[in-house]
Amino acid sequence: MKKQTPSTKQSEIKHEWHMIDLKDQVLGRVSTDIAHKLMGKGKSNFVRNLDCGDYVVVTNAKEIKVTGKKEQNKMYYRHSGYPGGFKAESLRELRARKPEEVIRHAVKGMLPQNRLRDRMLKRLFIFAGEEHTYADKFKSKKEEVIS
Repeated sequence: MKKQTPSTKQSEIKHEWHMIDLKDQVLGRVSTDIAHKLMGKGKSNFVRNLDCGDYVVVTNAKEIKVTGKKEQNKMYYRHSGYPGGFKAESLRELRARKPEEVIRHAVKGMLPQNRLRDRMLKRLFIFAGEEHTYADKFKSKKEEVIS
């Protein structure tokens, strides 16, 4: 008699919370780690067709590092859809205007391009500084025992 491995069901998946501090971290290397956690690839019950990922809170987005001359040479492009609506800005300009978008853009490119990508990106919370609104999710177990 053959035994089959039971398939993972959406109700069995538990979403955990992770906090990542980007102070003095390299953009590409930390973006792969964030994408890995959002997809849930490190879990034993990972399946590609279900949303298995975790919640990720990222702090200090304005203090991320890049290597080489990417600060001046890396460009971000967008188009409004109207004639003459093409916009281009460098990494330095985008970091000054919206440092969270640099991280979001890098992580979005590393996620699979399917229907689950938007759901994964909704679980990514990026903050430019140290302060964030999800401190209650990261209470240590020692505080809970003492209280």
